[in-house]
This record gives sequence, structure tokens and C-alpha cells, in this order.
Amino acid sequence: MMMASSKYSDSLVVVGISVCTAFLCEGISWLLIYRTSSYKSLRSSIDKAAKKLEIMKNTSSSASSSASSASTSSLAKRSKTKKIDRVETSLKESSRDLSLSKFKSGAVVAVVLFIVFGLLNSLFEGKPVAKLPFSPVGFLQKMSHRGLAGDDPTDCSMAFLYFLCSISIRTNLQKFLGFAPPRGAANTGLFPMPDPKSN
Repeated sequence: MMMASSKYSDSLVVVGISVCTAFLCEGISWLLIYRTSSYKSLRSSIDKAAKKLEIMKNTSSSASSSASSASTSSLAKRSKTKKIDRVETSLKESSRDLSLSKFKSGAVVAVVLFIVFGLLNSLFEGKPVAKLPFSPVGFLQKMSHRGLAGDDPTDCSMAFLYFLCSISIRTNLQKFLGFAPPRGAANTGLFPMPDPKSN
């Protein structure tokens, strides 16, 4: 019983530190990036360009289906295509500038994460911090059981739990605080598109 409660407390410590680290990283990002006028301007231009592009594509598809003359339709389609290409190019450039602006805080955040991971690794090295409700297979088991003694596949290492927490907590925290990448930037491929099921 004591052993089970100890494992639960270890997992809670890892999760708690992950939450605190996520808040710290977002605080650093806010200080260095999110509050700056250049970031706000880029985000605004991306949102406007994305909305404009969506409207242009919708009107283009409806106009092409209702056009009567083939020659007129062809000219209008080429003109619309050029305009859409210009807006898409502008959107990609703004999205690229936005991703480059995040490198400033990215280095600081990476150092913080490296320090926290080193601290947790020294505390829980070779020690299972949680029990998985299933037996992982293949490469997943190598990740979840990395550095652990014994052959119980349901033992979960600190590194695996911290990795899962870091991804899920920080992503949802960014959405909650309004710091997630703009939807238009996600459509360019420079940022991952958020899963609509998580909203």
C-alpha cells in the first residue's frame, strides 16, 4: 500500500513540476515575444490574410460554377488565381516571420526545460513513477520503460511521463491563454494545426 502511494506521489510530483514549468515557459514567452508590438502586428496580419483568403476561395468557387461564357470565365479565373496566390504568399511570409520571432524565447525555454529535466532525472533516475493501464508495444515500451530496472512493461519512467505532460499541458495552456498559433499560420504548414476535438 505504501509502495503504491509512493508511486502516486512521484507521478504527482512530475505532473506538478510539468505544470509549473509550462506556466514558467509561457511567462518567458510572453515577456520576450507575445507582448511585443511586432508579434501582435504579425498575428493580426495573419488573421486578416487568412480570412481574406478564405473569402476569395469561396467566392472563386461560386463564381466559376455560375459563369456562362467560357472565355470570360477563363479570364476571371486567372485573375482570381493570381490574387489568391499573392494573398497566400503574403500569408506564408507573415507566418515565417512569426515563427522566426519565436526563436528568441525558444532558446531560453529550451534551457529551462533542460534544467528541469536534469533535476527530475537526478530525483527519479532508474525509478518508476507511475503504472500504465496497459502494456506498451514496440518502440513505445522502449520509451516508457527507458532506464528502468526489471521487466514489468507497465512501469512508467519519469522521462516518458514528463514528455507526455509537457506536450499536453503546454499545448492546452497556450490555447487557454490565447497564445496558440493563429489558424491561418497553421494552414501554411509552419505551425501544426490544433486538433478540433481538443477545443
